Amino acid sequence: MIYITRRERFSAAHRMFREEWTDEENYRVFGKCSNPNWHGHDYVLYVTIKGEVPRETGLFMNITRLKDIIKENIIDKADHKNLNLEVSFMKGKIATTENLAIAIWDELKPLIEKEGADLHCVRISETENNTIEYYG
Repeated sequence: MIYITRRERFSAAHRMFREEWTDEENYRVFGKCSNPNWHGHDYVLYVTIKGEVPRETGLFMNITRLKDIIKENIIDKADHKNLNLEVSFMKGKIATTENLAIAIWDELKPLIEKEGADLHCVRISETENNTIEYYG
């Protein structure tokens, strides 16, 4: 089994909150991340795929194809956008990095499987100190 990881970057704004809660309740649960005027991160996204290497080609998925799938389906949709308001795969979700990782997994998994590989992990760093990993 071989694992390949592609790193991408994007910047996005978000607010962690529940609409039915007051600003005070949201602040108590989500802290400064519930700022009604939003805040942003420079996210670093790592997508790891896995598969068996065929003898004939020596690769199980073309890395350029992986890059294109991530760019078209995640980066182009999220970069310099508001995750709460503008990103279709985040609609109806609290814009935590945990939910972002799950949503990215859900977007990429069927596309990567179509290419004959398996999605192994979606890892997102929202700051240099905070990283979320999701394995499906």
